[in-house]
Amino acid sequence: MSRRASSRHAAMPDAQLTESELIAWGERFGAECQAPMTATVGGVERARPLIVAIEGDLGAGKTTLARAICRGFGVTEDVTSPTFALVHRYESGRGPVYHLDLYRLAGPGDLTNLGWDDIMNEPALVLVEWPERAGDRLPAAALRVRLSHLSASPAMRALHVESR
Repeated sequence: MSRRASSRHAAMPDAQLTESELIAWGERFGAECQAPMTATVGGVERARPLIVAIEGDLGAGKTTLARAICRGFGVTEDVTSPTFALVHRYESGRGPVYHLDLYRLAGPGDLTNLGWDDIMNEPALVLVEWPERAGDRLPAAALRVRLSHLSASPAMRALHVESR
């Protein structure tokens, strides 16, 4: 993968991947991530997170991909699903990583109790599973990664990446 993950990413062609290929793709992606990004807000340059919104049905491989991205970004500790904790924070030599699972949230109003606003203002890599639950509180600059099952081949996943 030669493109860097940033807010300038355009749509990437769909790929059809096995689980091992998805893991390898995620590790390469994590290795190439450039976080934090910077943005000028009110005339002041501020560090912003690199947000990766990982979409897909149950069992599509969202947590598998998040785990691989973390490994590629340099996280050495065990990366587990935040389904019940909702937020996990990991450290790497390149900066912090937040892994959020919004599946159990009723909607964007529940984000405040997770520390969403603080996370969105921290120079970190932020991986968000079930990002649609964030509604309009998910920044438009988030890189969107969509995984889906392939009915013709249950062991394969379709991968689509785009940003705005």
